[in-house]
Amino acid sequence: MKHKTIILLFIVAVAAVLLTVFSERPISAQQKATEKQTESCITAQCHAKVGKEKFVHGPIAAGECTICHGESPKHRDDPKNNKFKPIKNISEKCYSCHEKFKTKKFTHVPVQDGDCLACHNAHGSEFKFQLKAKGGEMCFTCHDDAIVSGKFVHGPAAVGGCVACHEPHTADYAKNLKAEGPELCYTCHTEKAEIIHKSQFVHKPVSEKCTSCHNPHSASKQFMLEAESPALCLTCHKDKKDQLASVTVKHGAIDRDKSCLNCHDAHNSNIAKNLLMEPMDMCLNCHNREYKRENGKPVSDMKKWLAENTDYHGPIKQKDCSGCHNPHGSTNFRILRYYYPPTFYEPFSVENYNLCFSCHEKTLVLNPETTKLTNFRNGNMNLHFLHVNKAVKGRTCRACHETHASNYPKHIREAVPFGGWELPLNFQKTDSGGSCTPGCHKIKKYDREKKEANL
Repeated sequence: MKHKTIILLFIVAVAAVLLTVFSERPISAQQKATEKQTESCITAQCHAKVGKEKFVHGPIAAGECTICHGESPKHRDDPKNNKFKPIKNISEKCYSCHEKFKTKKFTHVPVQDGDCLACHNAHGSEFKFQLKAKGGEMCFTCHDDAIVSGKFVHGPAAVGGCVACHEPHTADYAKNLKAEGPELCYTCHTEKAEIIHKSQFVHKPVSEKCTSCHNPHSASKQFMLEAESPALCLTCHKDKKDQLASVTVKHGAIDRDKSCLNCHDAHNSNIAKNLLMEPMDMCLNCHNREYKRENGKPVSDMKKWLAENTDYHGPIKQKDCSGCHNPHGSTNFRILRYYYPPTFYEPFSVENYNLCFSCHEKTLVLNPETTKLTNFRNGNMNLHFLHVNKAVKGRTCRACHETHASNYPKHIREAVPFGGWELPLNFQKTDSGGSCTPGCHKIKKYDREKKEANL
């Protein structure tokens, strides 16, 4: 009997050791938190749903409800009839653990009011940072979601990423923005920023405020533009708006496709006026084919013409089409800057040649005799005066000269439109003069050194 008792005691002792060994296996942090919660507040009978969310407030996860709510022995004794002490100052309680936000120029209203719970759930949430809703949905509980109702929505705004641009608590910039002006946009648009910073010419809104043209949330136009070109451009370029309202001949490029953007880059360029190409290259990029005007008359293929004719007018040599043409619009035909006679004959007045005299000396057609003004003279007889300065049938510049280029010296014409006929000039140059046989007329000669008698 004594031996049986000893054996039984031995078995009990071994069982106790094994029970102790197995009962001391590691317990996870979650298990410990659950046990602590079970011991205190969170049980199947009390606050059963608290702490079950995806993101749980630290004290809740650790079962330390009293860190925020304080001790309440009565609540433990009779939880149905007692409540935790109310938290009178929410932000002060939050800042007892969380570092207080640095004082900055701008503070989000809930932070300013000390209402952390306007955005965050005190116990837990399905969303990161225990937010009450996801991303933009959280913001739109206060802010009007009409700002993202446009046809085209800015990427961050479209996915609720308001904090890509805005600080949710405090900021140094208005509207709680993370940075000021273009620098904020450049945090995402890095490739555009690199190009702009390397460019010689930058559009003023680009260097100052992208939102002058683009809505940062949404808009009815592509690229979140407030309006399309030219309307958008003319909101700032008032001088061009007034000009275009008064012109009788508008440059065709303004009324087709991308309007102003056919010639100008909206952001930056290495060419003055933010042009897409060098000025003459820009013109010939479109004027490389023949156009029909509203009246049915053609506009020449200028690129082809300049390739086939090598004696260039001065502005063409300088690659400056705008020397004669206004690139936006004019009250003169062919968008010329000043009046230029469109006909073969024109009664003489200085005003009729304002375009030519913006470069050339007007005395060229005012002095009947000269030895210096021009080489187009017979002895000292000024043949420009002879042809042009007539009260009734003065010959206009176009009667003899091509305005862009020809294959004759001084860009003299091979032929000139005369009604429905291309009237040939048959110009021949000599060392001291020359001759022409215009159409059905007899040959006319001139000589600077020895005056010809047949003029």
